[in-house]
Amino acid sequence: MTPNTERDATDNLSAIRHSVPSNRFGTPEEEPASDGHSAALGWSRTAPSPPATPDPPTESLDEAFSALKHAESLSEAVDPPDRGASPDPQSSADDGSSRTEGPPPAVDTPTDEPAPPPDSPPFILYKSGSDFSSALSSLVTWVNGLLLPVYGREVSSTEPWCTRWYEHMEAVAQLYGLWMAWQELTGERSALTGPAAWHRDYLTPVMMAMRNPSGPFAGCKPGQHRAKQPPPTE
Repeated sequence: MTPNTERDATDNLSAIRHSVPSNRFGTPEEEPASDGHSAALGWSRTAPSPPATPDPPTESLDEAFSALKHAESLSEAVDPPDRGASPDPQSSADDGSSRTEGPPPAVDTPTDEPAPPPDSPPFILYKSGSDFSSALSSLVTWVNGLLLPVYGREVSSTEPWCTRWYEHMEAVAQLYGLWMAWQELTGERSALTGPAAWHRDYLTPVMMAMRNPSGPFAGCKPGQHRAKQPPPTE
């Protein structure tokens, strides 16, 4: 190469360098070369490093964390957790910890079953021993205390009465049935027409049979009891 040619190449290279934009440091911007003249032009293939990302300020994170903890403490103070609350039955059933084996406890329910039958028959003729004596004592109290003072008419030959009526089994049976009807038709739970039905259907027929001259007191007089003999049988 001749001196003139070298001088021309050097001038051209200077012109090219001055035409490339400069960065803030006053040096030409580095761009990748596309041919073999990169080294001659003084360019580098290395790309510029990206700007470094600044680290977040530590003081801002500490302040946010402190604010979060303060908010949580205020929330617990306003609405504290119920530490004594019973556990959720659904969760207990799911984990199986509260399951018990065996049938469920029986529950008493009211029933309309009838009352059990009494130990002894209600009618006095079916009773014996102490049951008979107790029933007869109750009957004597009712007859002497209520029936005779209210419904006992004057004694006559046409309407006899025996002061020892309790020794006449026919009279005992008749009067005991009359007393049972009295309890059913004149009690607290009886109908309002019960007393009228008792007088019509029970009192009148029984007293007419008892005071009949040929009835159970035939031959008895005031203060004098006469036992009756039953008809003979074969």
